Amino acid sequence: MSIDQIRSRTQAFIARHFKSDNLKDDDDIFALGFVNSLFAMQLVMFVEKEFGMTIDDEDLQIDNFRSVNAVVDLVTRKSTHAG
Repeated sequence: MSIDQIRSRTQAFIARHFKSDNLKDDDDIFALGFVNSLFAMQLVMFVEKEFGMTIDDEDLQIDNFRSVNAVVDLVTRKSTHAG
């Protein structure tokens, strides 16, 4: 899967949950107050299901999920190591 596909799927998932038209790929969704604990878990489950990977304990760090770019980096990094 290309980086653009990962990015667009992640953007679409986040957009379904937040009514922000001007959210940029590097905006910190935690700092902006968009994220509660339930959504944080939904985001982890989305990444696992959508991209066919397991999020390990060491991956469960806020820095891996705080923005669209962070999620793209995580998925790309894990895909590279798996392949």
